[in-house]
Amino acid sequence: MTDSIFSADYAERRARVPRGLPLVVAMQGLTDAGGAISQLEEYLWKHGSPEELVRFNADLLLDYRARRPVITFDEDHFVDYAPEELTLSVLHDELGAPFLLLSGYEPDFRWEQFIDTVLLLVHEFEVSITVWSHAIPMPVPHTRPISTTVSGTRDDLIEARSVWKPTTKLSASASHVLEYRLHSLGEEVAGFALLIPHYLANTEYPDALFAALDGIMAATGLILPTDEVRLQARQFNAQVDSQIAENEESAEMVRTLEQRYDAYMEDQSPRSPLVSEDGSIPTADQLASELERYLAEHRRRGNGDEADRG
Repeated sequence: MTDSIFSADYAERRARVPRGLPLVVAMQGLTDAGGAISQLEEYLWKHGSPEELVRFNADLLLDYRARRPVITFDEDHFVDYAPEELTLSVLHDELGAPFLLLSGYEPDFRWEQFIDTVLLLVHEFEVSITVWSHAIPMPVPHTRPISTTVSGTRDDLIEARSVWKPTTKLSASASHVLEYRLHSLGEEVAGFALLIPHYLANTEYPDALFAALDGIMAATGLILPTDEVRLQARQFNAQVDSQIAENEESAEMVRTLEQRYDAYMEDQSPRSPLVSEDGSIPTADQLASELERYLAEHRRRGNGDEADRG
């Protein structure tokens, strides 16, 4: 008897999910500089009202010796056992639009079986686009916007956002292989490698979450709330600036990184269509107000045309 790759499968829920939704992949694996993916997973679960569709079988996919689950000892007994989970769920953005989320641990075993299963789910749900992110430490300053390397099938995103396009061999992750397989099958896919300041790689860096959300929104059209993230980013960066200002060697390092970054970016101007000149992302209310203004202007023009024709 072959063990199922699922430890839980909610067929009725799967049947109710609309087809043609985007799929966001947030698996914690090889690298997670700035805690970008761990923050992203927590954020989406907090804001997206998730409903689990399937849960993958950790006993088949996870090496417990390498990533031991956490359990709490309370004086004389154990409580709050928290096993690792890898699930596919349906969530909703700030305006109620549904999307799929594959999140949790990166499998240690049975990559081909796991990826084949994900591809079957992509086919079942007629996924419109698969979007994933990871974050790597780089010698870049925190005083500049986070840069990205974009991969996949979306030439518009690659042209607009990909500021570093290396040709190199690297240790693969399950998400890398999933993108490779999706690309080979002609499915829409976009990957965002976030370039995180190396000296902040071991912190929970709010700007990393902000950049991950920006990439998801640009690729999928989803609207995700960012006011709280922007506030955390401003507070975090203020603390970093204060600490660096107290150490001349650190300040000189940042100045050197800024000079190199600016020289590299001098002839490049990648920008998300959702990002304003100050690097901020508009809220859903701001987008709604802009849409209402556009529609009102459009109606006025239409009425004027009708009057001219009359």
